[in-house]
Amino acid sequence: MKPRTTIRIAPWLRPALPAALLVLALAACGDSAPPPKLVAMNAPVQPTPTPAPAQNPAEDPQVAADKMLAASVKDALLAEKTLNAHDMDVVAKRGVVTLFGTTKTHVLRSRAERVAARVSGVTLVENKLAVVAGS
Repeated sequence: MKPRTTIRIAPWLRPALPAALLVLALAACGDSAPPPKLVAMNAPVQPTPTPAPAQNPAEDPQVAADKMLAASVKDALLAEKTLNAHDMDVVAKRGVVTLFGTTKTHVLRSRAERVAARVSGVTLVENKLAVVAGS
């Protein structure tokens, strides 16, 4: 059997030993920032090209027609004094109008559907209005 070797550390040095080992370990890592790139002093500076502003392609005529139809139906609903059309949303697609939102009664729900159906260009009304008392 080999004789055991013991290292004796002075008692005043023992509290500093873990910190010293940590400093040595971190110093050995050598992770430092790379040096900055060198730039020639007389080289012309090229401006960074700015991206061209996003151009909106011409809106599809059908999309424009759907928006106009939805706006016409919403205007007709707002013109009907007995309806609270502010609680209603209108979506139109190829003549089919869908009503979303709430009404106070079933009578008002049906009235909103009839008003929407009377608007020129409406071929079908999908009534998805919910009846909520106090809405």
